[in-house]
Amino acid sequence: MRSTWMPRRGVWTVLTAITAFLALAQLMTGSSGNGPAALWGMLGDDVARQIVVELRAPRVLVALAAGACLGIAGCILQALLRNPLAAPEITGIGSGAVLGAVTATLLGGFSATPHGMIGTAIAGGVLGGGVLWVVAARAGSDPLRLSVIGVLISAVLSGITLILLTARPQSTGTMAQWLIGSLNGRGWAHWHALWPWLVLVLVAGLLIAPVLGLLSVDDDHARGVGLEPPRWRSAALLLAVVAAAAAIATVGALSFVGLLAPHAGRLVFGADHRRAIPGSALIGAATVCAADTVAQQLTTLAAAGERPLGIPTGAVTAIVGAVVLIRAARRLSTLTSGGQS
Repeated sequence: MRSTWMPRRGVWTVLTAITAFLALAQLMTGSSGNGPAALWGMLGDDVARQIVVELRAPRVLVALAAGACLGIAGCILQALLRNPLAAPEITGIGSGAVLGAVTATLLGGFSATPHGMIGTAIAGGVLGGGVLWVVAARAGSDPLRLSVIGVLISAVLSGITLILLTARPQSTGTMAQWLIGSLNGRGWAHWHALWPWLVLVLVAGLLIAPVLGLLSVDDDHARGVGLEPPRWRSAALLLAVVAAAAAIATVGALSFVGLLAPHAGRLVFGADHRRAIPGSALIGAATVCAADTVAQQLTTLAAAGERPLGIPTGAVTAIVGAVVLIRAARRLSTLTSGGQS
């Protein structure tokens, strides 16, 4: 499906340019100075240059990678569940990954390292996604019903996470970032742990894109070309779990990025998953960069007192994503009830 408002190549060029611009804006934003003048000044000083290289640059790269992973996860989940409301945070996958990250923080040792955190978050995401899959197999595939079930599973897993936080109140401040989502303190170690997973899920997502196109319609189409829907659906679900968990284990639960990016990706690139998956990844990356820039600017504005208020990136994505979720839910409800949107 070709875009009607711009040639396809032009769409990719414009979207890539927008993402690069937002990444540069994020690079120029920080507590030690904002804007182009501050950035050029930093590049001319050894200490300031170290701030850019060691603090700001990895933060930008982590934002790009985490946003891309969440965009890919959301695109896959919406195809599998045939539900435009599907996203990591309302399917149990996100809450399971957060539970894994909090558990890893409590355990300490290797589990608390960036690599160990991703491993435990994937295990938690598999738990959440597995429960949804078992329940969905028995309750049917009605989009609204699956959304409600996903929210309930997320609530249960979030409750377990809160119990763990209550058991270790002295660690609440450290672990709160997993519940909200923040890029504060993200460095090169987090980038080195995250980018291989991004490459893996992006390549694998492109390879199974034709299968996702069939599964997003119905199982009969998949069987008609010799595919086994349960097996492929399980493999694609695991891929979505890995993509979401890798991002959440690195930056926490950036709410609704996995919902926003696929919606925008389909709007721009159409329903072909060979374009929607990389498009969602690019839009997700741009979304997180923009949200973190806004969060840092708000933090700077709020830093008038002795104890400045730190605005987490996840708070920005949650506000914007909630608006999109409400609009999408209303549209889906109208369509399923036979009304007009």
